[in-house]
Amino acid sequence: MVLHVRGRGLPDGEPVEYWVVDGVLRTEEVPGAQTVFTAGWIIPGLVDAHCHVGIAYGGGPADGEELIRQAETERATGVLLLRDAGVPVDTRHLDERTDLPRIIRAGRHLAKTKRYIPGLGLDIDDEADLPAAVAEQARRGDGWVKLVGDWIDRSLGDLAPLWSDAALETAIAAAHAEGARVTAHVFGEDALPGLITAGIDCIEHGTGITDDVIDLMAERGTALVPTLINIDNFPEIADSATRYPTYAAHMRALFDRCRPRIAAAREAGIPIYAGTDAGGMIVHGRVADEVAALAGIGMDATEALGAASWAARDWLGAPGLADGAPADLLCYAADPRGGPEVLSRPDVVMLGGRVY
Repeated sequence: MVLHVRGRGLPDGEPVEYWVVDGVLRTEEVPGAQTVFTAGWIIPGLVDAHCHVGIAYGGGPADGEELIRQAETERATGVLLLRDAGVPVDTRHLDERTDLPRIIRAGRHLAKTKRYIPGLGLDIDDEADLPAAVAEQARRGDGWVKLVGDWIDRSLGDLAPLWSDAALETAIAAAHAEGARVTAHVFGEDALPGLITAGIDCIEHGTGITDDVIDLMAERGTALVPTLINIDNFPEIADSATRYPTYAAHMRALFDRCRPRIAAAREAGIPIYAGTDAGGMIVHGRVADEVAALAGIGMDATEALGAASWAARDWLGAPGLADGAPADLLCYAADPRGGPEVLSRPDVVMLGGRVY
């Protein structure tokens, strides 16, 4: 069956019209198509650029049934493309399910032994082994590798970098040689210069960015996925860290400075994309809340939505809405820029040409 949709597209708001043939968008009219949407807004499927399908809520690996529930929750809220940013389980079998969002995998988190959440990452005892581990994860993933850039060092009682600058330079070069990009979890200030100077492609969270780091990111073209709705958990994390008062105070300070710092990065032209960090402390299906949070740091409504749709797709190398592209789109009777209550409830979710 050939389907037909008509409405207004974003970011320009101009009229758009598509016919869906065998799961593919066509811009040339196909007679006899069934019209499923005629009045409202049509955008590419949403993107969560930091989404752990594979980590159970509360922590730990998710089992097979939970994997499906997580992916279906994302689809129901319009998220049709995910970058997993590291998971402890193999989710490649989900690619056989054409009814689930596409996942761009980053393999497993790479961390030093005893310097990250137990069971989530691959433990590396000697940083000399990092380049080989990065190359292996690059081959197992879908064009991304995830490093843990900093975490609490209990011997210091505070956040501290995991890797030397020399190790990072060699490791990131190894990923690039495999055709993969690299991103890193970073909360604090100290790990950022070494990662960015070594050529990292993206920073996750980035709560410790300073003016000098922003300048360096702008010079190097480093992207940022701030996961603002997860950073809202920093006060709770600090409250639970009574054994480490320096770390707790640091986390509170990072939280207090976060939104002005992310706003400064945006003003400097740093590419910023929407990611929720779903899995662990954040339930799935909340990308609309992250879009609202991005609007809160100075993005206008169209820019914030683009960070979770057409702009994010372009950054990840995924098609948007064009002749010959997969028919992955959302239709809204109301303007999807109207807030999370609208954005999270699309009137039509179309994935691979099938309506859900």
